[in-house]
Amino acid sequence: MIRTDALDRLPVRTAVPALKEALDDRGVAVLCAPPGTGKTTLVPLALAGLVGNGPARRVVVAEPRRIAARAAARRMAWLLGERTGQRVGFTVRGERSVGRGTVVEVVTTGVLLQRLQRDQELAGVDVVIIDECHERHLDADTVAAFLLDVREAIRPDLRLVAASATTDAEGWAALLGGAPVIEAEGESHPVEVVWAPPARPVAPPHGMRVDPALLTHVASVVRRALAEREGDVLCFLPGVGEIGRVAGQLTGVAAEVLQVHGRAPAAVQDAVLAGSSEGRRVVLATSVAESSLTVPGVRIVVDSGLAREPRTDHARGLSALTTVRASQAAGRQRAGRAGRQAPGAVYRCWGQAEDGRLARFPSPEIKVADLAAFALQAACWGDPDASGLALLDPPPAGAMGAAREVLTAIGAVDADGRVTGRGVRMSRLGLHPRLARALLDGAAEVGGRRAAEVVALLSEEPPREYGDDLAAALRTARRGGDGYAGRWRQEVRRLSSSLDDADVAGRGSGSDDAAAGLVAALAFPERVARARGEGTFLMVSGTGAELRDGSRLRSAPWLAVAVADRPAHAASARVRLAAVIDEDTAALAAGHLRFAGEEVRWDGQDVVARTVERLGAVELSVRALKQPEPALVRAALVDGLRREGTGLLRWTRDTGQLRERLAFLHRELGAPWPDVSDGALLSRTEEWLEPELSRARRRSDLARIDAGQALRRLLPWATGEAARLDELAPERIEVPSGSRVRVEYGGAQPVLAVKLQELFGLTETPEVAGVPVLVHLLSPAGRPAAVTADLASFWRDGYRAVRAELRGRYPKHPWPEDPTTVEATRYTSARLRRE
Repeated sequence: MIRTDALDRLPVRTAVPALKEALDDRGVAVLCAPPGTGKTTLVPLALAGLVGNGPARRVVVAEPRRIAARAAARRMAWLLGERTGQRVGFTVRGERSVGRGTVVEVVTTGVLLQRLQRDQELAGVDVVIIDECHERHLDADTVAAFLLDVREAIRPDLRLVAASATTDAEGWAALLGGAPVIEAEGESHPVEVVWAPPARPVAPPHGMRVDPALLTHVASVVRRALAEREGDVLCFLPGVGEIGRVAGQLTGVAAEVLQVHGRAPAAVQDAVLAGSSEGRRVVLATSVAESSLTVPGVRIVVDSGLAREPRTDHARGLSALTTVRASQAAGRQRAGRAGRQAPGAVYRCWGQAEDGRLARFPSPEIKVADLAAFALQAACWGDPDASGLALLDPPPAGAMGAAREVLTAIGAVDADGRVTGRGVRMSRLGLHPRLARALLDGAAEVGGRRAAEVVALLSEEPPREYGDDLAAALRTARRGGDGYAGRWRQEVRRLSSSLDDADVAGRGSGSDDAAAGLVAALAFPERVARARGEGTFLMVSGTGAELRDGSRLRSAPWLAVAVADRPAHAASARVRLAAVIDEDTAALAAGHLRFAGEEVRWDGQDVVARTVERLGAVELSVRALKQPEPALVRAALVDGLRREGTGLLRWTRDTGQLRERLAFLHRELGAPWPDVSDGALLSRTEEWLEPELSRARRRSDLARIDAGQALRRLLPWATGEAARLDELAPERIEVPSGSRVRVEYGGAQPVLAVKLQELFGLTETPEVAGVPVLVHLLSPAGRPAAVTADLASFWRDGYRAVRAELRGRYPKHPWPEDPTTVEATRYTSARLRRE
């Protein structure tokens, strides 16, 4: 029996007519409705014709999370007076509740991606709703791009709705071709903001670490909120670990403490979403409760101000979630949970002054995540570089390049980026491409069931209490009775059933330890690591790795690192899950990184020549190479010059001045005078450093190369201009006293430093190549007295002050009142009189 009274209370009902009209007219629409208005539950039922008036249609609703997909389907089925699997059903990875009469199906965006790859027409589907599109999950962005392709090419009748809990809909409306924006008014209640920062500063989050002092503070704010206000408390924390630690500090509170996150058992999730009529509740939740889910009875929100976002270190092959400050948009979403059913309050565990400095929106996942799975989806779609996909944000070129390298190495795409048959098979396993490779190749080595068991552990990281030994975690999961073990067994069954006889036609033997190590190494070959001692390892990617004190893995000669993170500013990654392997397994898994041959390189000090065998950065064997190829030696020496500069050559003072003179002429006159900067010189080594460079074998040989003699090879001899070097940029200038004074060309303007008395009678400033020199006038003792680029002006305006200051200090030297009318001299007044 349809619960009409509950449906009538949903505010979004007033927007349904406009939404239907927009879809009938344009086929696309953006629906903006605040949380709790019914956009996730009433709208699909209305568009399917199950409530209200309208034709019967089949509707697919895409949710970003499994917990939200199950909850939405159960809520809609309840509104119809049914159970899931009848007219409303759901499909998530590893669980399906759909019947022949199902017309509204709620799926995760990942499931919808798989469905689109198998059936681009989405035969039998009339409407697709992408819910919570404002969260900018990568799968949701990809689904939207694929659906727009489908509408344009083969299904113009397919209706598409982008549903958002915020009013920031302009981007989505433009992406959907100028789609109408339908806004539903929410019946939200006022929410009082209580600023509750810690009394003392806490360390900012880095990596997965959250300062325990902040978690203690959050627990104290929960207790304060329970004492000050009525109703249930919803507390937002970044992850499962933090939820567990805060729960441990709430022992003894006068409320039931519940934990909601993606790993929580379905029974716990259902209990939270069903509400309670007995006693108060404290619900500790991750960002999964920001949207999609309604937690009944909540009047108070306690916000830690933290969230988790994916980050990828492409250079080191490390991908992980990292703790960040939640955005302003997330803060508004979280606060709104307190005003869903009555006036409420949000306790924010940071200061009001900090709020304005927070990011406005969370980072789009496409900008920060590992893009290997996205790149494989795009290749399977026929657009390997994703250039033809309608995306709000284009994928970063560097991340796509790194993803292409991974896919090529595991055989998912060819050299041109086109998907292979193996890549298509991988894309349909519902796994990250790395794990798909580990399942397929591992099954042939250790058997399908055992490969599936290890991959299931890798696809959802086991709880920390399982330890950091992957093989031991496997044994714990087999005998475990906790929620994780239950989900793990379900995933093992799914993965095992996806394998066929060809996949498992291998040995299928060996121990659990060997199987765990091989499968993990196949998944993450760049993280294969060799021991360096004291619990430290070097991964083949070149990154160091460290085990925690007391780990049973510390004595292992080789590790396959499954999970690791690298804290900010740390030199090495922290290993959180790994398996023991041997060198043969390392070589098998990371074979594409194997190198054997002659290696001649500059090591930072000198040329090193050797015969080496290595896996990436891990050297397996090394022998000195007595007669390396001369071309390789020359290349290593050039690399040394690039790294350390041309100072490795022999430079005298005269050679340095020659270089400065040439740089001056190049700057002032241009060609044919050569550019003598380091970059220019190193790009022309054949023209000025030969034959000496080709005869050199080591650093000391470079130090014997006369840089001045070599530089002269670059002079414009062919045009005859080289003969004018001393005329255009003389090494010295003769001044009125007869002295030949060196000109310094190292600055922006040539400099002539000369004693003041030696310029008496000279009224025109000397020039070189048409450029006036900057004259540094010196005292008789050689100390700076004045600087001028205009001698005539100095004699007229500046000399009088210098004369007044210096003639008392140097009375033996001439200080005429008019220096332009006397003869220049290098000598004292007495000597001049004698002569």
